[in-house]
Amino acid sequence: MSLYFVVTLAFVLAQTSAPAQKGTVENIKVHGRSLEGNLEGDSPDRDVFVYLPPGYATNRNQRYPVVYLLHGYGLTGERWMTFSNLAENADKDIAAGTMKEMILVNPDAFTKYNGSMYSASATTGDWETFIAEDLVSYIDSHYRTIPDRMSRGLGGHSMGGYGTIRIGMKRSDVFSSLYIMSACCLINNPGGQGNRAAAPAAAPAAAPAGRGNVFANAGSAQAAAWASNPNNPPQFFDLPVKDGVPQPLIVAKYAANSPLVMIDQYVTNLKKYHAIMGDVGTQDGLAASNRQMDQILTDFGVKHTFETYEGDHTNRVKERFELKVLPFFSNNLSFNRVKK
Repeated sequence: MSLYFVVTLAFVLAQTSAPAQKGTVENIKVHGRSLEGNLEGDSPDRDVFVYLPPGYATNRNQRYPVVYLLHGYGLTGERWMTFSNLAENADKDIAAGTMKEMILVNPDAFTKYNGSMYSASATTGDWETFIAEDLVSYIDSHYRTIPDRMSRGLGGHSMGGYGTIRIGMKRSDVFSSLYIMSACCLINNPGGQGNRAAAPAAAPAAAPAGRGNVFANAGSAQAAAWASNPNNPPQFFDLPVKDGVPQPLIVAKYAANSPLVMIDQYVTNLKKYHAIMGDVGTQDGLAASNRQMDQILTDFGVKHTFETYEGDHTNRVKERFELKVLPFFSNNLSFNRVKK
């Protein structure tokens, strides 16, 4: 065996056995002016987890598209990173060539009642503006982003899927691609179908100490987001049923915050998107409303893709992120700097 062969073989083995490069995750605080003074007393300084791809530290002149990813009810930003296996999936996809290098931003929307619903409310704060303006502005000013809507995506699961279609409908000026995963709350009829948890007749206590209590206070979170009342302390919201009697105005407020009710008002905005995709598991209790969203978008001629898959509400999330979500944004966002 020649020395040349040995050296060559050693070099090949070293190359093939070398571990794939990994990105880094930064845990930062972002102040939300839009969340200041919320009646729940939640901090306007939010934890945000930022995934930076492997080349970010060394390619100093490179700028990157950004995807904003919204977690579901009962999760925190930190738990969302694990729930979606986000950093590991991104590293894996980049190494496999199914995803180009992007920045991924994951804000913590855990509130007094375990979730903001990504809505605009005096009680919880204006989460729509926090995501689309405060957070985007901070990321663009502190990281090497491509600060253009064609290089920004928005996605999320469950409550985050609701936030994606809700904010996406209104803010086509900020984002160009949407991925809606198993969206909750597409049609809000307290006591009826369409919600994962119906609003209670009486307000439960706030979430106990320790975060991430799944569905402990979903009804109160919805009421705080959709039926704010600054004159009704200490909860500062109204419930759709009082003493067993439905409250028509409050029920109407819930309906008004239903994306299936809102879509036709925002068709012009939705048609501005470069790409929209949605999915839901066939065994998910939210499958029917997600299919209805697909049908409404189709009826109004909004270009989009919709898939169902064998699975329930949560058991395929990591897999979908790896195989669908991250490649979707990689294929549809612009990686070219905008010339002004």
